Amino acid sequence: MKIKDMPIEELEMMSLTDITYMILKEKKKPMTTADLFKEISKLLDLSESDFASKIGDYYTSLNIDKRFVLLENNKWDICDNHSVEIVMDEEEEEEVEEEEVIEEETEEEENIDEILDDDDIEDDLEELSIIEDEEEDE
Repeated sequence: MKIKDMPIEELEMMSLTDITYMILKEKKKPMTTADLFKEISKLLDLSESDFASKIGDYYTSLNIDKRFVLLENNKWDICDNHSVEIVMDEEEEEEVEEEEVIEEETEEEENIDEILDDDDIEDDLEELSIIEDEEEDE
């Protein structure tokens, strides 16, 4: 069922981001925040004052919702329609490699600390006694 054919009662029970998702999925093209919210306002029969008072919260909701991506042209789209590519320059790659080495060293130090902090070792040390050279000969 298309979103325009849905009864207003059913739309009112949905979140604004769910309605947005349906709009973007149906239209199959990115839209600006204002255009999306105007479309929602028409569907929900919101007044101009409702539009003005709710658009800021709506924008925040879109930013938080992981289903949406804000494109370079300030238009929103569904994340499923876009792939993410991470590009690093040589300096960033070197920093990541250095961080990995530091993390490995830190993990090794923590493992050694765990071994040294082991209560069994302390118990073993308490059981040891010092004997003099003379006693050793006997």
